[in-house]
Amino acid sequence: MSQVSEIIIRIGDFKLEIQQSIFVWLCICFFSMFFFYFAGKKIEKADPSKAPKGLVYVCEEIYNLILYVVQGNLKETTLHYVPMFGTLILLMLVSNLTGLIGLQNPTSNVSFNATLAVTMWLMWQYQAIKKGGFVARLKELTEPMWLLTPLNIIGELAPPISLTMRLFGNILAGSIITLMIYTLIKNIAPWGYLGLTLTPFIHMYFDVFSGVIQTYIFFTLGSFFLGQQVSKEAE
Repeated sequence: MSQVSEIIIRIGDFKLEIQQSIFVWLCICFFSMFFFYFAGKKIEKADPSKAPKGLVYVCEEIYNLILYVVQGNLKETTLHYVPMFGTLILLMLVSNLTGLIGLQNPTSNVSFNATLAVTMWLMWQYQAIKKGGFVARLKELTEPMWLLTPLNIIGELAPPISLTMRLFGNILAGSIITLMIYTLIKNIAPWGYLGLTLTPFIHMYFDVFSGVIQTYIFFTLGSFFLGQQVSKEAE
């Protein structure tokens, strides 16, 4: 189970090097466009008086899953943010599961995770400024006393760093441990073939269980911080 860290694309004298994790993410986005397009067509043609089935049923369950993750934090603004969170949750979940087919997880790339986390952070800040104004937002950083301003600033910067490193650490650690186990099995052959019976359980934990849990944690925290700014119930 060796992983190539980068993919080289050559067109004549032109050479493009791209990280495998980023290439996998672009492929996931590409195929997701077709999935959402055809799913939308199916939903438009579906009869609301009949029980959903097939792709429509799958989409309904995905929608319920998204509501389960974000509705408790976003409250009455949930429907406004479902398209964004729904898309990102589905894409990240698929990304975390790509290790099952021997591809490098996009979320094992720290720059990828940082981009998502900073995007979420900018959204929180934008909503905070939109709610009370830029001056009011700066004033919040000096409360309850101006001496605590440095700590408040650190508190504002900590969430995106925490989201980035938690996701990166868990996914990368799972990939490394799985690779080490495969290497060990290969080196102790022929007994290694007996060890292959353990690999489904390894992937079940590091790719499936851990991937689902990390997706849930990332967007639960992301929706929580956003809900603090946009939900009236949080005020």
